[in-house]
Amino acid sequence: MSGAIQNYAWGSTTDIPRILGVEQTDQPQAEYWLGAHASAPSVVDGESLVVRLEREPGIIGGASIERFGNQLPYLLKVLAANRPLSLQAHPSREQAEAGFARENAAGIPLDDPKRTYKDSWPKPELMLALTPFDALCGFRDPKQTAELFEALEIPALDQMVAPLRLREGSAGLAEVFLDALGQSDERRDLVNQTVATCVPHADAEGPVGDFCRTAVMLDEYYPGDPSILAALMMNRFTMQPGEGVFLPAGNLHAYLKGAGIEIMANSDNVLRGGLTPKHIDVDELVRVVDFDAAPVELVRGVEIAPGLLRFPTPAPEFALWQVSPGDGVEVELPSTQSGRILLVIEGTVRDTEGTELTKGQSAFLVAGEQVTLSGDGIAFLAAPGV
Repeated sequence: MSGAIQNYAWGSTTDIPRILGVEQTDQPQAEYWLGAHASAPSVVDGESLVVRLEREPGIIGGASIERFGNQLPYLLKVLAANRPLSLQAHPSREQAEAGFARENAAGIPLDDPKRTYKDSWPKPELMLALTPFDALCGFRDPKQTAELFEALEIPALDQMVAPLRLREGSAGLAEVFLDALGQSDERRDLVNQTVATCVPHADAEGPVGDFCRTAVMLDEYYPGDPSILAALMMNRFTMQPGEGVFLPAGNLHAYLKGAGIEIMANSDNVLRGGLTPKHIDVDELVRVVDFDAAPVELVRGVEIAPGLLRFPTPAPEFALWQVSPGDGVEVELPSTQSGRILLVIEGTVRDTEGTELTKGQSAFLVAGEQVTLSGDGIAFLAAPGV
């Protein structure tokens, strides 16, 4: 099985080639897709996986077909960010179905840059770090955010964030977030003043230093962008290799830097909230984003058998395991009655018939195929979550 490289500008020239064990090129490689997404399907034995599924949908597995139809419900990726991605959130299934139908009825072409819903699916995600991985995710406690902004001693900024103290909970966050997205010259001047004030504190320790480093870093890539003020309302954190974060519907997030394994529902629905030249549908974004403040909860692997870790999430569209056979350890792959994708990122794994996969290679395992692996490799196994 072979996947598709996505050469987005925010990608890294080194991380994906290193993880897959292939020669690097001059182009930034942002994502490596494995799955049956219509825009970049994987190839299995010389045939598009989309075409294969149309001919043999049963290889997905009965439980997945009953829940999601004749479509592989997940997409597995290697992601490598060398610069910040846009602020974004993803809809629930109900929001996606309603939005997709609404835009279809309005006659908006799927390739229209102002189109919000490309399909009728939600897009929950799990990002698992392979390197130290920096990200923004969800909203910080509003009173803590007010304190950080007020520490800069900029009167206009204090006025902007006042609702964080005056209004309880999500209402204040939503009001200030919308205000921060304003594209007026006044807002751009405030961003520039904020960043200039942060520069002397960017090497400081503690929350103010972290806050200022975020402002200065974002301004480097998106100079004067008003949505920097919105981004500064969010939790910033660093994941270490083996740690992950689950992003449910409505979670506002942005990956900043790092490489990892990402698994998501097989959708292309992205509502952007800033740090991008692309279209921002503010009204729909506000309907979708969850403005309840909460700390980031990291996902860690749970050992379910020797050499087998599962990364638990509530998403029915996908499940993810890490497979590490090791010396004298054989691992029987789970989810036998589902169509699975196996990607090797280190060493070599082999099945009981002697078939080997080495670093960077992948395979599609059809529903009903029982596989036991040995070897010295590390691999990731993706499957439907039902």
